Amino acid sequence: MRERLPLWLQDRCEVRPRTVAAVAVVLVAAVGFAGQQFWWSRPRAVTAPAVVAPGAVPAAAAAPAPAPAGPGGAARIVVDISGKVRDPGVRRLPAGSRVEDALAAAGGVRPGADTTGLNRARVLVDGEQVVVGIPAQLPPGAPGVGPGTGPLSLGSATVAQLDGLPGVGPVLAQHIVDFRTARGGFRSVEELRQVDGIGERRFADLRALVRP
Repeated sequence: MRERLPLWLQDRCEVRPRTVAAVAVVLVAAVGFAGQQFWWSRPRAVTAPAVVAPGAVPAAAAAPAPAPAGPGGAARIVVDISGKVRDPGVRRLPAGSRVEDALAAAGGVRPGADTTGLNRARVLVDGEQVVVGIPAQLPPGAPGVGPGTGPLSLGSATVAQLDGLPGVGPVLAQHIVDFRTARGGFRSVEELRQVDGIGERRFADLRALVRP
């Protein structure tokens, strides 16, 4: 039947390969565009923001404030170094410093100074006083000591000096020194209660006669 049609109509009805390729390209592009639109328009999961209860403190605000630090970023302590040192005075040292570090910060010990009762390896505490080469003052009424002297320093007194306190013998004096060495000194007179052998009555007798 096709052969009976006029030539111009046969030419219009003929499907040529070039036409088929063009139509195929258009269809592929249309399908790709539709698939892209479907992908971007699909539902997505959304994470809800955390709910903060009334009065709650954010984690950043609840963090503790850092300890006071020196120029190098490390915590510092303040100690008073007096006695027979080359440059006595108040010094700021890194936390964890020992008596030996304090002596070095004060220029060293003067020649001839007696450091027998000084524990150079003891760890210093903030606010401590280190007395070099000067016997610790005994309380009023102690053997061989006249009136007017100050309380005995628990931080630097020797066993013999502590033995001179009323009600303190050589054994208890050694307990006090051992406690001081283990704790790195006395921060307050109240810590004397924790020494083995010192009860409330004995502490009451010693409280006014000693200092940290």
